Amino acid sequence: MKKYHSLSAFFLVLTLLFSLTVPAWADESGEDFTITAESAILVEAGTGEVLFEKDPDARRYPASITKVMTGLLVVEAIERGDLAMDDVITLGSDIYTGIGVSGSTAGLQEGEMLTVRDLLNAALIPSANEACNALATAVAGSISAFVDRMNERAAELGMTNTHFVNPHGYHDDDHYTTARDISVMCVEAMSHTDFREIVSSGTYTIPPTNLHDRERVLKDTNALVDDSKISGYRYQYAIGIKTGFTTPAGYCLASAAEKNHRMLIGVLLGGKYWISSDNTVIQDNYFTESRRLLEYGFNNFSSKTVLDTIEPIGTVPVTLCKEQDYITVLPAQSITATLPNDLDPALFQRDVTLPDSLQAPIEKGQVLGTISISYEGRDFGTVDLVATTSLERSQFLYVLDRIAWALSFLWVKLLLLVVVLLILLLVLRRAIFGPSRKKRRRNQSYSHSYTGRRR
Repeated sequence: MKKYHSLSAFFLVLTLLFSLTVPAWADESGEDFTITAESAILVEAGTGEVLFEKDPDARRYPASITKVMTGLLVVEAIERGDLAMDDVITLGSDIYTGIGVSGSTAGLQEGEMLTVRDLLNAALIPSANEACNALATAVAGSISAFVDRMNERAAELGMTNTHFVNPHGYHDDDHYTTARDISVMCVEAMSHTDFREIVSSGTYTIPPTNLHDRERVLKDTNALVDDSKISGYRYQYAIGIKTGFTTPAGYCLASAAEKNHRMLIGVLLGGKYWISSDNTVIQDNYFTESRRLLEYGFNNFSSKTVLDTIEPIGTVPVTLCKEQDYITVLPAQSITATLPNDLDPALFQRDVTLPDSLQAPIEKGQVLGTISISYEGRDFGTVDLVATTSLERSQFLYVLDRIAWALSFLWVKLLLLVVVLLILLLVLRRAIFGPSRKKRRRNQSYSHSYTGRRR
């Protein structure tokens, strides 16, 4: 096998800084994009491509963003058939477990009967801690068992730097995660229809229950989705996801937006107050910063094809075929990536692996090699290279090839030499001595035995 390395002659000049506090790509203006938060990350949900990161692997407190995992486990239980949205849950005394006097609540009460749908909306829209405890018990039988399942699911998702202590996010020093881990969790959660519909709704009305004779309207804490509680931050493309705040955690927001068939997910942890030019404290700057982060992704990045299935990659010499002596190969799959708008995919490095030669027959679509795409150390994928057509084997050329193959062995050559020498000796003997005695004697006996016809 051999490798063909096609390196571009010139690389696009980008302003790249490789510390953890700056983005991986530069923006269009050439200036580095920044976010006022302790940790942040921006991810293209469809591909998992990271468009921006700032200290994304530092351990932080997630506060109520924890409820994303709680909601995910509930909708997965519903999809398995363990629960149904319309199942009625009677709230027990454990709904107040670990929420503290300052914890966020929707005013749900012990003994109140609500549906799973009511509780999910209460947990994810106004961030009700008691709703999370009720859901945990409904799914796993107890809050502690549910927390164990939260940590198991985090491990399954590859959230390697996360540990949950409760289902709601009320502060505990041993309850932590990272911006990167949260983005992984959010990508998975937003792939579930029920979860996505709730976090993008902005509001929910709980109908009258056994303890409340009036409807209760729940308003979203995420002002990007619904700013009726905190005005001025509505973002038309926002579809979620979850706010969070405790004093140790700071202001946190996992946001999602969809525009032009692209979904971006941004995570900000440890957000602080802004001080404006007139010394005004702007408390809700994490909404503004999240919107800036999402807009940065939409405005400066787009999906590009870096490898197309209709692009011939190369040829391989072919023997034993009378039609042609080569075969062309194409990628079996395309590779797309979310890239800076001014980055040309033609500048990417391609590492092609193909055999030195092949023998017919070859089937159309047969895998003949591979191609890997990368750029400045970033791997964008490896796909198979396949034959563009079928080539039949020539039987005549195949026979000749087998003969040539046999003659490549020394013992075959020696055997043939012996046979040829024997033939030559027999021919020489016949030429010198004539027919053999036995044959002459037989001929003579034939002639002596004939006496002619008697009269």
